[in-house]
Amino acid sequence: MYDFWFYCKLGIHHVLDWGAYDHVLFLTALTAPFTFKHWKKVIVLATLFTIAHCLSLLLSAYSFVKVDVQLVEFLIPLTILLTALFNIVRTIVFQAKSKGYLLEFATTFFGLIHGFGFSNYFNMLMSDEDEKIGPLLGFAGGIEISQVIVIFSILILAFIMQNKLGMKRVVFTVLFSSIIVLLTIPMLINSWLW
Repeated sequence: MYDFWFYCKLGIHHVLDWGAYDHVLFLTALTAPFTFKHWKKVIVLATLFTIAHCLSLLLSAYSFVKVDVQLVEFLIPLTILLTALFNIVRTIVFQAKSKGYLLEFATTFFGLIHGFGFSNYFNMLMSDEDEKIGPLLGFAGGIEISQVIVIFSILILAFIMQNKLGMKRVVFTVLFSSIIVLLTIPMLINSWLW
């Protein structure tokens, strides 16, 4: 059971590590268009992200897939940028009306990419482990716990800014998504030049 909690804490730290804030940026972009009324939808999206993230770790841990680290390091900020730009376009052009499951599919696909970004480090940690499913479940649990913390933090901030300070939801979504775009561009450039 020690290993499970070790990997659970690792999952929590993986998301909440301010030195590698890409995960928080992605979750912020994912959550920005929503309010507390939609909290279940955001949690479902985050869970899809976690499942896909862990699936890519599983594929990597059992050597089913090997990825180009440089490519993944470029794709991670690209997924954040695309999510934030999607928010802006959807909010301004389509007034937040979207049909189908585009957001769910994109979030799942982006989870696969983010998981491959962490796979080398995770595989190093698990190199001495005979059984990999338990640690992976612990890690997934930690990711999910920390994602719920981030999501509810963003929803609380949205509530304060929209309901207490009178900011319109459209303005909040576009403002936060624009900030995320600005924060992501240097990450994208650095990963491209790396």
